[in-house]
Amino acid sequence: MNRPSNIPPKNDPKNEKDRQDQSQRQMRSAISYVLAGLVVLWLFQTFILTPLALRSTEIPYSEFRQKIADNQIVKVMIGESYVTGELKNSTPNATPATIPFRAPFISGSDPDLVPDLQKAGVEYSFERPANPIGGLLLAYVLPLLLFGGFWYFAMRRMRNSAGGGLGGIFGVGRSRATEVKAEDAGATFKDVGGADEAIGELQEIIQFLKTPEKFARLGGHIPKGVMLVGPPGTGKTLLARATAGEAGVPFFETSGAEFVEMFVGVGAARVRDLFEKARQAAPAVIFIDEIDAIGQSRGGAMRIGNNEEREQTLNQLLAEIDGFNTNVERPVIIMAATNRPEVLDQALMRPGRFDRQVTVGNPDLKGRIQILRIHSRAIKLAPDFDLEQAARITPGFSGADLENVMNEAALLAARRNAEAVTLNDFQAALERVVAGLEQKNRVLNVVERRTVAYHEAGHALVAELVPYGDPVSKISIVPRSRGALGYTMQMPTEDRYLLTLEELLDRIAIMLGGRAAEKIIFNRISTGASDDIMRATELARRMVTEYGMSEKLGSVRYAGQQMQYLRGGVGENSELSPETREAIDSEVQRIITEQYERAQALLQAHRTPIERLAEQLLIEETVDGAAVKQALEGDRVVA
Repeated sequence: MNRPSNIPPKNDPKNEKDRQDQSQRQMRSAISYVLAGLVVLWLFQTFILTPLALRSTEIPYSEFRQKIADNQIVKVMIGESYVTGELKNSTPNATPATIPFRAPFISGSDPDLVPDLQKAGVEYSFERPANPIGGLLLAYVLPLLLFGGFWYFAMRRMRNSAGGGLGGIFGVGRSRATEVKAEDAGATFKDVGGADEAIGELQEIIQFLKTPEKFARLGGHIPKGVMLVGPPGTGKTLLARATAGEAGVPFFETSGAEFVEMFVGVGAARVRDLFEKARQAAPAVIFIDEIDAIGQSRGGAMRIGNNEEREQTLNQLLAEIDGFNTNVERPVIIMAATNRPEVLDQALMRPGRFDRQVTVGNPDLKGRIQILRIHSRAIKLAPDFDLEQAARITPGFSGADLENVMNEAALLAARRNAEAVTLNDFQAALERVVAGLEQKNRVLNVVERRTVAYHEAGHALVAELVPYGDPVSKISIVPRSRGALGYTMQMPTEDRYLLTLEELLDRIAIMLGGRAAEKIIFNRISTGASDDIMRATELARRMVTEYGMSEKLGSVRYAGQQMQYLRGGVGENSELSPETREAIDSEVQRIITEQYERAQALLQAHRTPIERLAEQLLIEETVDGAAVKQALEGDRVVA
């Protein structure tokens, strides 16, 4: 097969000259380091070791001879250049009793020294002549070897870390990505449910890696990047792991936060190092999770300066993706995942970098059945456990949510020493995940229990009476750990992707049914409806500002920017005039008031059923949806 034109041959004269130039530069660098080391050693010997050696008291030789005569010398060692020893401390009762001294001396210049020492009774000895080779080794060669070893270690780390400088020495610029082998991935596409379309896209990518010539024969080229986007918990990282298990090529996994450091330039160095490893191991796949940590748009108003660390990291990432070798011999593909695609830089998302964007959303009914089947492999289910029924009562749940509920069901079954997990365990786990743990030890007084019972009965009856209300599956007045004193659970009959104005109005009426029941029965209201009011107000505001469902304001968007996949309130639009804001508030208030009055009218027309249902709740505390229909028998009025 012909070598691509963008890969130079190994025996290219230009490459040979570059290698020679690099070797010469390295040699000059090594010589300069050795010379610098010798200078440092000389300075060290001159200004550090010598002053330390001279720390003892140095006296003239004449004074030394006088102290021998005065019997002040205690001990002496005679050397070739100096006489060292100890003399008595002249201060009475001083500590220490002797003081070290040194006096210059030339060997053989004073033949009377030894007789005088013997006459004075001084203990004396002779210093053995030093080995000049040992002294040279100890003073210069050994420190030079230590310095050279440190230099070699530092240069090696600098070359291997791709960071250079101080960051390279300490490995700061080295990529922290881990190479995942196929057998260590722990997942394949068989372990992923509810994402058939995404799996199809990724399987094609794997075929690119395994048989690139199949696609290149018609002139096509391998995509450089695949972006996985979707809400949290939908399985984006799991899909990447499954891709690693299926591809059978080197798979480098990292996170966007791994590139962010307080040192300027470290992130860019890590990007270079990661991509260099991938090129050496090609064909390979790089996966960057939560890429929004480094890929945010550079045009934001809060960006300060052009040399900000995140921008440098992003710029290096853009350059490396463009520099990828995408020929048919050594394909390399980058994968990334995020749940904030709206904040990513346009240069990152353009074709030629991330050519494909794969959306991984919450699963539908079929997908939830697949996910529950996967997560129940290791769980012993009862023979009558209906996976389809379990999937139907969990609309809008992500794969991570379903895994959590199934695990909680297994724990609840084990807690009651059951032999298998039943659908009732699954429903109890679902309630625990949604509403929190039951707080049966929380004792409500009589007035509070009656208020909660009528409040929840109001929700349930309005849900049953409005045309588009989802069926009620369970009502409870047992307090929960998340602050709810009771709850009404509805079970949709199907997944919904499009809602009409009438359906949204019915939902608001159901939310306000609890407050309406309190007003009708007790002629007073309580704080128990705070969460209902918040959700109803938020839905009404979205109807006005996002969905264009206000005749007064028309089909115009008034809401600000919002996250596409992350939950949270919609940002306020700063371009709205005070008059428009006032009109929006007025329309929201109108919708809430109308549905509140509608809920009151429905419950007023069915006062007897609400009494029946509330009394049953006070006795049993928890009832199912059939109790609502029984309470309404013979007393139904069209909404």
